[in-house]
Amino acid sequence: MEAWRSVAAGWERRRDFIWDSTRPVSERLVELLDPKPGDEVLELAAGPGDTGFLALGGVTPGGRLVSTDVAPEMVDAARRRAAELGIEGVAFAVEDAAALTFEDRSFDGVLCRWGLMLVPDMAAAASEIVRVLRPGGRAAIAVWASPDANDWMTASGRAALELGLMERPDPAAPGPFRLSGEGLVQKVLAGAGLDVETVEDVPMTWHAPSLDAWWAISTDMSRMLATLLQRLTPEESAAVRKKAERRLARHVQADGSLSVPSLARVALATRL
Repeated sequence: MEAWRSVAAGWERRRDFIWDSTRPVSERLVELLDPKPGDEVLELAAGPGDTGFLALGGVTPGGRLVSTDVAPEMVDAARRRAAELGIEGVAFAVEDAAALTFEDRSFDGVLCRWGLMLVPDMAAAASEIVRVLRPGGRAAIAVWASPDANDWMTASGRAALELGLMERPDPAAPGPFRLSGEGLVQKVLAGAGLDVETVEDVPMTWHAPSLDAWWAISTDMSRMLATLLQRLTPEESAAVRKKAERRLARHVQADGSLSVPSLARVALATRL
């Protein structure tokens, strides 16, 4: 949790950028969840909250959205975003996805965009989703697809690996690509007792005006990169950046801007 608390301010600063690039994934999650008037929806790992806010229109009148995150700073950011948008009727709470405080069968739907693979005990988190869903309730979950399909996120880490400045991460440890392997997200959800109906890949594109902007955004938002740079010398940091930018060179457009394709994986599962 501490790592996410440390980058929460960056996620809030970059909220518009994040939403512009990732909106296709949030829209597909909400489309799959298909919230109806009167439904009660829980969002886990909500970050700045926009995915849940997108679902809010479907549950009104008579429904409710509960926007949660394990990091209090993220919850505060979502609350400020709701105020900025003039959104009312949303409850906000700090919640650990693996130990939710809600009563059994409290919700008709659960949204979780890029959170499940970061929870240390994924099985517990999946079980908690089942517990708080009503029979017939739906969970729409997004994880990341293959690292090879996500150069925006992996360029700096792979550069550091090649330079011998970090060790290869444990693929089973909490991290963005922990559930990227074929069948892994289905295994976690089905293991908790959910009926997995749909798993599909959703393309999106990260846009930045330049490689300089990519580096600034990445250092603001990536907990891995922020932690790495804290222990590197200026010369080592410069080497990581140079090698990472070389990896991204094929995505640089004629005007110097960056357009990096990305791939997320979304799943819809139902509590029987």
